[in-house]
Amino acid sequence: MELKLDDKDLAILKVVQKNAKLGAREIAGIVHAPITTVFAKIKRMEKLGIIKEYRAVLDSNLLNAQTTAFILASVTYRMKDDEVLLSQREIARKIASFLEVQEVHIIAGDWDLLIKVKGENVDAVGRFIIDKLRLIKGIEKTLTCMVFETCKETSEIPIAVLKMLNNQTQK
Repeated sequence: MELKLDDKDLAILKVVQKNAKLGAREIAGIVHAPITTVFAKIKRMEKLGIIKEYRAVLDSNLLNAQTTAFILASVTYRMKDDEVLLSQREIARKIASFLEVQEVHIIAGDWDLLIKVKGENVDAVGRFIIDKLRLIKGIEKTLTCMVFETCKETSEIPIAVLKMLNNQTQK
């Protein structure tokens, strides 16, 4: 399904990504469109799943979760003496269920999974890895990368890139 987004849709998405707390009236003023148009476009993009949810971005340093780690994990698809194949997706879903886990990605290359975790300190991340992650059936080995400093962290999709792609598909 090809989604058709016009310039107003993209402008609204840009504003909503920066501040989801704004109301339709405020967004309308920023994108120079009638409030009814903005409201209808937002509802349409929600219905289509383009806007999946609204959330607050919390400061993990102020909430005692200041330690971040990225963990690479390799998966074995068959346990010794077990005929049943293990599902990489099921293993990823199991990992995603832990509270410490912020992201789980199935990746290509020498590793199978990329996991982002937050914890109170290095010891808490270590306990997660030893007491939870490595006990999951199918996890073969892990490699942990501790984050010293975060220079950029965002979930925003660059609207300028979307606009460029949108213009190319309309030609």
